[in-house]
Amino acid sequence: MPSLYSFFRTLLLLTVVGIAFAWGALAFVLHNHRIDLSILERYDTDNPSMLLDDAGNEWGRFQRDWRKPIQLIDMPNHLINAFIAAEDWAFFSHNGISWKGIIRSTLVNLYHGRMAQGASTITQQLVRLLFFDTAKTFRRKIKEQFMALVVERQCTKEQILETYLNHVYFGCGIYGVEAACQRFWSKSARDVTVDEAAMLAAVMRSPACYCPLLNPLSACRRRNIVLLSMHKLGFIDTHTYATAVDKQLVVNERYIEPCAPHLHEHLRIVLEDLVGKTTLYTGGLIIQTTLNKKIQADAEREFRKQCTLLKQQIDPSVDGGLITLDVNSGAVKALVGGADFKHSKFNRALQARRQMGSTIKPVMYAMAIQQGASFADVALDEPMHIEHNKQLWSPKNVYNTFEGEMTLARALSRSNNIIAIKTLMNVGYQPIITTLQTCGIAAPLKPYPSLALGCVDTTVKEVAGMFNIFANHGVYVEPYAIQWIKDRWGTKIWRAQQQHTIVLPSLVTDQVAKVLEISLNRIKQFMTQPWIDSAAISKTGTTNDWRTCWFVGSTPELTTALYIGRDDNKPMGTNMYPLRTAFPIWLGIHAQQHTQRKEFAYDARLQLRFIDEWTGKQRADAHDPSTLAIFVDRYDL
Repeated sequence: MPSLYSFFRTLLLLTVVGIAFAWGALAFVLHNHRIDLSILERYDTDNPSMLLDDAGNEWGRFQRDWRKPIQLIDMPNHLINAFIAAEDWAFFSHNGISWKGIIRSTLVNLYHGRMAQGASTITQQLVRLLFFDTAKTFRRKIKEQFMALVVERQCTKEQILETYLNHVYFGCGIYGVEAACQRFWSKSARDVTVDEAAMLAAVMRSPACYCPLLNPLSACRRRNIVLLSMHKLGFIDTHTYATAVDKQLVVNERYIEPCAPHLHEHLRIVLEDLVGKTTLYTGGLIIQTTLNKKIQADAEREFRKQCTLLKQQIDPSVDGGLITLDVNSGAVKALVGGADFKHSKFNRALQARRQMGSTIKPVMYAMAIQQGASFADVALDEPMHIEHNKQLWSPKNVYNTFEGEMTLARALSRSNNIIAIKTLMNVGYQPIITTLQTCGIAAPLKPYPSLALGCVDTTVKEVAGMFNIFANHGVYVEPYAIQWIKDRWGTKIWRAQQQHTIVLPSLVTDQVAKVLEISLNRIKQFMTQPWIDSAAISKTGTTNDWRTCWFVGSTPELTTALYIGRDDNKPMGTNMYPLRTAFPIWLGIHAQQHTQRKEFAYDARLQLRFIDEWTGKQRADAHDPSTLAIFVDRYDL
């Protein structure tokens, strides 16, 4: 409790502030020049910037606002009353300032030592909209109150209210009640119902929190508070109140989730930094992106369908991210940052870092091949006990079994853990770490044996870029989404600088790619649904306790990487393998793409050989279940 001394000190301070404010307000009102509001009648919409897909068609835009003015006389009384009840119930009786509100908020703010509470009238809010920023400072507040007195002296209440209702912000770039009604319900403000009017007024407290396009549940709760206030003030009767409260909130779905919403938001952040906010929203730029609308639509549909199923079967927090790249250029053709952009703006394709699991293994074997190994070589799958940093580690395979001797080809195609670790230790840590870094893996890479099992936090984008080298003959291409930008006069002001880096010789990566065909060919035998119309390579990845399931695969034209996992990174359950969780999404996308190139173009120096998957010995029967097709360097034969 504040002391008696503090109370009297506060009271004295309030008295002094009140007297000073009164004299200052009187002088300001008497001597200030007129405020020119006529500029509002000459409002001109800024030039939006457009996003083009890879066919030159618009798929998104950046624009500052939506405005459609309407006269007060055309607005229904319940719309006006909703804003009065929500924002300023004494609007028609005060002179621009709520003295009771000022005293109450001043006491609260002095007690907290900061601007914790406001007491803005509609007139003050209009002044703030037109002439000030939203910074909560005492100086700005005092200026705002003086200006409110001037506006009240120059304008009628009707003029103030009409200007206010045509310029208040509703979130999502929407200004004014008419634009909001068109956006939310495809109707004019003339035709809104009582519950819709209350919804509009409800947004004023915080557009970020209560915009029905963004947070429908919070918006509905706030709407009901406004309806209760309208009832208490006598603006609506009990029956109307009860009917309006029970109405379900409905808004235009077509406005909620545009094409590639997570990519659109990512590009907004990138472009604001690249060209500046003002230029982006008002400069009329033409931005050529790499997006393919068909692939994006297929990706969104398949991802949402599978995630909906998994949320029901596992947990509502199951989600993930996906990226599809053009194999040769690295151009992003599709990006899905989550199953529902309305629910979560978090971009899991670019921002979520998950352990990459066995998707790392192709790099281990590639480095072994470069150092002279062959996929026909045999290694022993057996129990291991590794001492590292004075700790004993006993790795296991996924089924906790050991199968004895097998070829490196079988080990990679079956994602054997023990032989992957042995391969890492034979090759050495540094060559693999250097290769991963060259392939775009940005996380710190520790020289630990667990590196062979993908104990590295990566993004979907990084995994896609790394795996893509096996479809692109050893060349790493940095994934990118913007090709060029032109200003409104057609002058190109920015162009992407594509990065191509030879990571490994095609003689090496093509041998790995051939083995990466094996697992998909195995799966194909048991599938009844439509299959892809070209050759494909793939790798799965599963982290401890089935927290994250990865699937990454390439056709000769496209590489798609995705993960599925709970947002809290808790285990999804037992036996949650990628073939059940992530693979159906990949297959659903790629089965609908009609590719021009059906086969991978392998290095001419390689020769096909059929081997026994256990012994590595050459076989003549290519159709035997234990026969694997691998490539060998013909000059080493």
